[in-house]
Amino acid sequence: MGETVLVTPRLALRHIRADDLEEHLALLNTPAVMEHLGGVQPREVIAAKHDAARASFAAHGFGFMMMEERASGELVGHCGLRHVAHPRARNPEDHEIGWLVRQDRWRQGYAEEAMRAVIGWGFAVHSAPLLVALTCEANVGSWRLMEKLGMERRAELDFADPADPAPIIQYAITCDQWEALQ
Repeated sequence: MGETVLVTPRLALRHIRADDLEEHLALLNTPAVMEHLGGVQPREVIAAKHDAARASFAAHGFGFMMMEERASGELVGHCGLRHVAHPRARNPEDHEIGWLVRQDRWRQGYAEEAMRAVIGWGFAVHSAPLLVALTCEANVGSWRLMEKLGMERRAELDFADPADPAPIIQYAITCDQWEALQ
């Protein structure tokens, strides 16, 4: 197991290792999981994302991580915190949270559990004044989770992406809003 960053009742969120690529490709880079994320990506793209996550941890102390089920040690998903990475977003200085969960673990609360830990970590450890999350408007499950986490729609930050027929929408939450929900 890579270095564990956060632990929840069911999950260990850990640094991405070099040997995670094959399992990520098999379990997370599938048509269903990637439906609203640009579709299945070439190996080189996923490898670059892993490199970017490791570089973000080295430079900033945060990044994207693998989600492992503590009871089984199995890979459940990918999640984390980074600076907004989409090249068309107008707010690259903001801290962005994100997640994806393998299809056979959908609707079991893993994304919410992981994101509650990541949000708390982003505010408490990294002093982020605001956290945002991006998704395409068609990804109803994603933006519903954002709302469940207490995030509010920030329509003024929405943008179009030629690679996606639906607009990219953003939700946000401040540290004060998060603390009031706890």
